[in-house]
Amino acid sequence: KILLILGFLSTLAVIAIIAVAVTQNKPLPKNIKYGIVLDAGSSHTNLYVYEWPGEKENDTGVVQQVEVCKVEGPGISGYSHATEKAGPSLAQCLRQAEEVIPSKQHQETPVYLGATAGMRLLSLENKSAADRVLSSVEKTLRSAPFSFQGARIITGQEEGAYGWITINYLLGNFKQVWYQWRSGWTKFLHSLKSASETSGALDLGGASTQITFVPKELSHESPENLLHFRLYGKDYLVYTHSFLCYGKDQALQQKLAKDLQTVENGSLLDPCFHQGYQRTINISDLFKNPCTSAKEKQFPFRQLYIQGEGDYQKCRRNIQKLFDKTNCPYSSCSFNGIYLPPLQGDFGAFSAFYFVMNFLNLTGEQSPVALDKVTSTIESFCARPWHEVKTAYQQIKEKYLSEYCFSGAYILCLLENGYEFTDKNWQRIHFLGKIGSSDAGWTLGYMLNLTNMIPAEEPAVPPLSHGSYVGLMVLCSLVLVAGLLFTWLLFHKPKCLQKGTV
Repeated sequence: KILLILGFLSTLAVIAIIAVAVTQNKPLPKNIKYGIVLDAGSSHTNLYVYEWPGEKENDTGVVQQVEVCKVEGPGISGYSHATEKAGPSLAQCLRQAEEVIPSKQHQETPVYLGATAGMRLLSLENKSAADRVLSSVEKTLRSAPFSFQGARIITGQEEGAYGWITINYLLGNFKQVWYQWRSGWTKFLHSLKSASETSGALDLGGASTQITFVPKELSHESPENLLHFRLYGKDYLVYTHSFLCYGKDQALQQKLAKDLQTVENGSLLDPCFHQGYQRTINISDLFKNPCTSAKEKQFPFRQLYIQGEGDYQKCRRNIQKLFDKTNCPYSSCSFNGIYLPPLQGDFGAFSAFYFVMNFLNLTGEQSPVALDKVTSTIESFCARPWHEVKTAYQQIKEKYLSEYCFSGAYILCLLENGYEFTDKNWQRIHFLGKIGSSDAGWTLGYMLNLTNMIPAEEPAVPPLSHGSYVGLMVLCSLVLVAGLLFTWLLFHKPKCLQKGTV
């Protein structure tokens, strides 16, 4: 009877221990939080909605993008002559965000707007117009049901730094734990680098471009290009520089402004456009912003008539004139006398870098495409006559389609001539559109920073996972029961075991 009672009590004890362990460690109901960032670029505005578990705000990798909405019309800087329309242009995407985010969480959801190089240029050209645009935007954002946290023009250095934070956060380089469940990406991530390294960031927009990475050797030659971050208990000294006027759209404007100096009759044979392509532009439009205004002079004609020639090599030579490599006051430079430390590690190239290369089918392979193949692909594309290109890509707007030859040549020129990537380290450039479910870009890093979601110190983690803890409790319980039974048998031997004794 005593044996039965002890067995029964032990069984109850085991059940109780397991029940307590499971109940105690049962994951809490999901507490999802949301954040909204609007990327007000030079050519258009995108609205991004992010979500993350509220109880894990400080863990790396829990934030993911759940919605993106492209605002119809131009970027907000395009409303400089009708500033009151800048804010209302965002209304449709804000309504879309309202549908994605549960209504009971609207008031607690922060919304941020960061304007980039298009607004930087407008502020240089006409500060009062830029202020009115931002005022119109702020009015619309305040009228939305979200928690307005600010609308401002971010610096080029911020844009580069936040882009670097975004891709390294999404690639798991600050804390290599969370992404392992992403089976499709795990092999890719391991191929990029070891857990201790970070990836450099290459960003290309319409009006500016940024390069950001952690240099191998510490140097203070140009301290204005160095930023210090302390993330998850580790210090990072990051080099970053933003080149205003060297986004793909403004680079084209610069090239045309240079070409115009040699034109005599208002007609330009341009090797960067396809043979058979024609475009007419107003001379006044070409010199209306600070990127080209210094080259403005009187011309005997008001319009420039462009005819495509489709010659990649000539196009490349014309583009190279935009990069001044003659003077370098430092140990090494990129172009225009700007300090650039030796390139280090892998680089994620996103935004227009990715869009252009993806159009040219140069991003689909698992390993990066060799530089000579990239060059030959762009050269072949530029050589195709315009009527053939237009027929093959009828779904793409003519303005964008006509500029892919220039954009491809410009990207190669910027990376090779500007930043001095070579055949040897070209393979370390990875053209990224999305990482997991999130777009590569500066917006996620911007929100993470403003919400203080990346701590300076490593967040505390429990010594055991939920499953390990429960398993350990069960094992301990079984050992306890076995110990009790053994003790009882030792001191109270049943009669069946005593018959053989003398």
